Amino acid sequence: MRTRAVGFAAVASTRVRSQDGTALHVREEGPGGAPLLVLLHGFPELGFSWRHQVPALTAAGYRVLVPDLRGFGASDVPEAIDSYGIDALTADVLALIDHAGTDAAVLVGHDWGAEIAWRTAWMHPERVLAVAGLSVPFVPRAPAPPLAILRQRLGADFYMVWFQEPGVADAALARDVRRTLATTEVWNARWASRAEESPPTPRFMSEEELAVYVEAFERTGFSGGLAYYRNIDRNWERTAHLDGRRIEQPALFLTGERDPVRAFMPTEGMHGWVTDLRGKVVVPGAGHWVNQEAPQEVNRALLQWLDDLDLERGGRSG
Repeated sequence: MRTRAVGFAAVASTRVRSQDGTALHVREEGPGGAPLLVLLHGFPELGFSWRHQVPALTAAGYRVLVPDLRGFGASDVPEAIDSYGIDALTADVLALIDHAGTDAAVLVGHDWGAEIAWRTAWMHPERVLAVAGLSVPFVPRAPAPPLAILRQRLGADFYMVWFQEPGVADAALARDVRRTLATTEVWNARWASRAEESPPTPRFMSEEELAVYVEAFERTGFSGGLAYYRNIDRNWERTAHLDGRRIEQPALFLTGERDPVRAFMPTEGMHGWVTDLRGKVVVPGAGHWVNQEAPQEVNRALLQWLDDLDLERGGRSG
C-alpha cells in the first residue's frame, strides 16, 4: 500500500493557471508526444484518487495530466461561490489542454469530474477527442431549474439539497474530517446530527492513503467542493443556449454495481443524447469510488476503450 501513495507523490507536478487566474496543481506523466488524457476527480477527493490508473495508462503509451480541481488539495481555493460555475470548471480543462500544447484531449472523470468531463465535451466539442464518465452519467439539460426538481422528487434532506445553505454542510463535514471521508453513510442533516460514528478505514485504501485525504481537507475545508453543488441552478441558466445539443464524441460510461448514484441518475437518460456511447460497464461488487475500489477492472475497461479509439500513441514509458 505504501508504494502507491509514495509512487504517486513522486510524479512530476506543476501549476497551471486558468483563464480567471486560478492556479491548479497538476501532476503529469507519460511521453510528451503521446495522446493526452486528462483525469478529473470528484468530491470529496483529490488527483490522488487516480493513483491506480496513472501507471497503467502511461505504461500503455499515453500522456496523463491529473489536476487537483479548483477548491481541492494544492490548487487555489477561490472564495466566491460563482467561481465554481461550469463555465469556470470547463475553462480549467481547456487550460490544461493548452498547457499540454495540444488541440484536444481525451477526458476521463469520476463523480463531479465526470460531470465536468461530460460538460466540457458538450460545451467545447472541438477540444475533446473522447470522453469517459465514471459513476455519473451525462444528464441532458433539465426543463426547469434542477434544484427544485431534486427537492420535489428526493426531499429537502437529499444531500445535494442539504449542501445548498452556505456554512451548514461546510461546518458539519469539517467537524471530523476522518469521519466524513471514511463514512459509508450519506451526508445529510441526520448524519450531521450524530457525532458518535467512528468508521473504519475504507477497505479499498490503507490508513496512509486515507491520511492523504484527511490532511488535505483538514487544511482546505470542504467549502470549495460544496460550491460546485451551489452552482447547479446557475449552471442551468448559463447553458440555456446549448439546450438540445448532444455529445457526439466516442464515449464510455462505467459505474459500480453498488453505486447509490444509479438510483437517481439512471444511465438510460443518456440514450439519444450521447450518440457514440461505445460501452456501459457495470463493475460487479463495486460502489461509488469505483476507480479506487476496483482498479484492475477500471484500468482494463479504460484501456480497451482507448485501444478501440485507435489514437496514435507514443513509446511505452517505464
